[in-house]
Amino acid sequence: MKPSALSKLGRRIALPRISWLMQAALSRPKLISLAAGFTDNPTLPTEISRKLLDGILRAPETGQPAMQYGITTGENNLRELTARHLQNLDRVRPAAPSHSPERLMITGGSQQLLYMTLEALCDEGDIILVEDPTYFVFLSILQSRGIRARGVELERDGIDLAHLELVLQRLKKAGELRRVKALYLVTYFQNPTGASTSFEKKAGALKILKQFERAAGHPIYLLEDAAYRELRFAGDDIRSALMVPGAARGVIYTGTYSKPFAPGARIGFGILPEPLFTAVQRVKGNHDFGTANLLQQLLARALEMGLYDLHVAKIEKRYGQKAHVMKRALVEFFPPSVEIWESGGGLYFWARLPGGISAGMDSKVFRAALKADVLYVPGELCYADDPARRKPANEMRISFGSASEENIREGIKRLGNVLKKFID
Repeated sequence: MKPSALSKLGRRIALPRISWLMQAALSRPKLISLAAGFTDNPTLPTEISRKLLDGILRAPETGQPAMQYGITTGENNLRELTARHLQNLDRVRPAAPSHSPERLMITGGSQQLLYMTLEALCDEGDIILVEDPTYFVFLSILQSRGIRARGVELERDGIDLAHLELVLQRLKKAGELRRVKALYLVTYFQNPTGASTSFEKKAGALKILKQFERAAGHPIYLLEDAAYRELRFAGDDIRSALMVPGAARGVIYTGTYSKPFAPGARIGFGILPEPLFTAVQRVKGNHDFGTANLLQQLLARALEMGLYDLHVAKIEKRYGQKAHVMKRALVEFFPPSVEIWESGGGLYFWARLPGGISAGMDSKVFRAALKADVLYVPGELCYADDPARRKPANEMRISFGSASEENIREGIKRLGNVLKKFID
């Protein structure tokens, strides 16, 4: 066999499982996909965007700069508007240093921010602590870069703080604490479970990380992924980890306009402490010179004119309606022994089958669901490869994001009929 010319990363990187799930949905017209976390097509802001782009491109003094390269860290006006937007969400009066636009970077979606942060922060063999379960695309990034993940048990209001401390103690005892670089939390309507992290747990997690920093010999950051924060249709907003004392030095906050506005307008943002901000800025310079300027101008105008807030209010109502349809269908069609995690926002429900019944990719349940033309995300994909425990295989993520209300109900009915063959 000829030796490969690929790098270690090129040889190691695996095809993301989500690619197969998306291909299955596209290749089978009758399939109802409750798997992909796509947003709701009918509510995408096409008319708003057309008018805003027409206004930008109509005059040379606005159109020509929008079609030119921009600044690596992002267009200054959008950085200011985004910092103000976060201040409003966190109810900060007056503006706090932790929310400064000087520490804020505009990226090509929050996914790019996550990737660049790991690129600047981690070497092969380093460790990132994650929720158990967590966002499986983030796990794919870790795998591709040779970064190890260690799971921390998840409760309905966020990670189990006692287990976080236990995991860190075990890593310290094993002499691996120096390899721990961050704790990654999806804090709002978590992908995949829909759980939200309380402010008290954010503060508690940061406090525990600080206690282990001296032994680690470097900062251990709290990386807060707030991608679903603005898709809230029930309950009150929770303040971000940026509001925890000491956040300016220890918290990385990442958000996005993709989920609440339009995934096609790939604009994300992050607030990072130094020296990480400068390192990520340099990485981004090598990636793309700066995020697409025209899309930045589009989002800036939407924010300035209040159209962004109006759109978010519209989709919050829409997702609330779709979640209600799914909840009613789950009650009607699923066996009562299936545990359901309900959420007040986001795009997902989390279902846990009675122990011993697998819903994994190679399970009879998954094959039967495909045969019935309904697709879900097996929960096992959302667990890190952690030698400290076996991956649970009896869970599934179900999305109401892109499916119509009719397909939500029919899809849950099909899936419920499949589950009844294996349960009770």
